Amino acid sequence: MAVDLLGGDDAPAVVVDGALRAVRTDPALHLMLVGPIEVADELIGALDPAQRARVTVRPVRTAVGMADHPTAVRGESTVRTAVQAVRDGLADAVVSAGSTGATVTAAAIGLGRWTGIRRPALAATLPAVEGPVVLLDVGGTLEPGPATLARHALLGAAYASVAHAVTAPRVGLLSVGHETGKGDRLRRAAAPALAAAPLPCDGRYVGLVEGYDISLGARADVVVTDGFTGNVLLKAIEGAYAMAGGPPSRGGAPRAAALLGVGGTVVVCHGAAGPEDVASGIALAAHLWRRDAAGTLRALLADIPHDPAPDRHDTEVAP
Repeated sequence: MAVDLLGGDDAPAVVVDGALRAVRTDPALHLMLVGPIEVADELIGALDPAQRARVTVRPVRTAVGMADHPTAVRGESTVRTAVQAVRDGLADAVVSAGSTGATVTAAAIGLGRWTGIRRPALAATLPAVEGPVVLLDVGGTLEPGPATLARHALLGAAYASVAHAVTAPRVGLLSVGHETGKGDRLRRAAAPALAAAPLPCDGRYVGLVEGYDISLGARADVVVTDGFTGNVLLKAIEGAYAMAGGPPSRGGAPRAAALLGVGGTVVVCHGAAGPEDVASGIALAAHLWRRDAAGTLRALLADIPHDPAPDRHDTEVAP
């Protein structure tokens, strides 16, 4: 796993702590630390000799800041170097808690995208009463059009099946009511597009769902929305857990999400992630790589027809 040591609000300290936890928890895990050599040495020095043998270093001193434009990733940076390591076969996955826009841009440019996927999506898995619910997008594409949401529905159905063994995933579109025609212009245009989309893994579109359906999990296994709404909702759930004294015993809102639609395994952690969050992000990346999730999802979607016409404001990557 190529780990961006400089990604995140409290990097590198929390990333170092999280990487330490990950190495000590998973004896089969190997890490490539991408960042300043002195930071990597601090982590390696805390490991026993056997654990040190499972850690390598790629020295890089520059990071893309949270306030930087995503195109800053085109220069030398920790996240770009981590992506290049995967592209060159030196690492199997990327984990970063840095700028989401920079990570998505680096992955799209460095690893390429799947056929029919112009806008990758970040998928987070939330605990629900009836079982896990996959929420996407949670920040990869802030202003999608109806065609993009329809493609994300395919990604979500396949991901729920492959990553979480959900049988015949039910896919819903997040809106302000269950009734047909509810929602803003985007939701009203996207609903028929999702209804017409052939879903993989025997998935089926169940119509509009509301915010509380995500916590219950009774109506849908996958909930599709735009990245702006999904990100706000995810952070609101985090805040609700904090007000309630902490997440439920079965787990709280994840602070790591899988980037779907790019040619490799990429996990993006919350910028405010703590050591446990970083460790869980590394564990998620390892889980997805071991299941060959990216390759399996790509194969599942390859045989599904796609509309070659993108949404009007879609672009290849940030200019």
